[in-house]
Amino acid sequence: MIKKFFLDPNIKHKKKTIQNRIQLYEYKKKMFPLPTEIEISESGTCNRKCSFCPRSAPEFEDVKEFISEELIQKVIRELMTLDYAGVIRFSGFVEPLLDKKIFDHIYNFKKSLPKVRVEVVSNGDPLNLNRLKKLFDSGLDKLLISAYDGKEDVIKFQKLVDECKLNKDQYIIRDRSLPEEENFGITLSNRSGMMENADFKIPSLKDPLDNPCYIPSYTLFFDYLGDVLMCPHDWGKKIILGNLKKENLLDIWFSDKSMRIRKNLVNRNRKFQPCNVCDVEGTLMGEVNSQYFK
Repeated sequence: MIKKFFLDPNIKHKKKTIQNRIQLYEYKKKMFPLPTEIEISESGTCNRKCSFCPRSAPEFEDVKEFISEELIQKVIRELMTLDYAGVIRFSGFVEPLLDKKIFDHIYNFKKSLPKVRVEVVSNGDPLNLNRLKKLFDSGLDKLLISAYDGKEDVIKFQKLVDECKLNKDQYIIRDRSLPEEENFGITLSNRSGMMENADFKIPSLKDPLDNPCYIPSYTLFFDYLGDVLMCPHDWGKKIILGNLKKENLLDIWFSDKSMRIRKNLVNRNRKFQPCNVCDVEGTLMGEVNSQYFK
């Protein structure tokens, strides 16, 4: 039984970043924010199956495919026309550092979009000193390392970043090895109903939460196939808003479907899949963004 709600300390930082990087864009004679965060789940694979992750479910498929350079370049070209200055984050349902081209992706974003902030979320397993240096030489702004195996991992990663001479703004080491009673050191969720068959089971809600959700108002999430999802918690890909290989980013962001979903969620309406079974609180950040869609 979970006894203590764990709130990731990085949420405070993310909330401030989201508020400070709002870019408005005129759509149908009204001003709306562009996505403040663009999260890229740039492969179909991870080297771990953590108990509190949908990947630990027997039916979850691991696909060793990676995002194409063509798709990355297409997104960059479209963001250049907007003088985009938000956050690009390599994270999602995968381990980003398994991609041998991750250094090129980081470099290309920073070279073409100097105002963006590029972040990577990693379990740290593929890290060594050379790779760590190469990440920041490529233009990485921040590395978020999740240490899953115990305090010795936290110490190991701290020594690594100290040897690389990183400052405190360039990294966060998060201890994800806390006991079950402390939610493993993670702000846990049921991943929009995808945790029922995981090793650590979290049930789907029987009735929708009666509170708003701001996540789709500030985040654009897409995977290695180019599929744009409504939310990074939608591990089951229940709502696909469009595909970046076939459509433009702005067309998907401002599509009728996207706008309708945001308006519903800002107005406390979660009575559609997968939001009806999702237990994510959804209001920890992004409220300013959401008010434009209300």
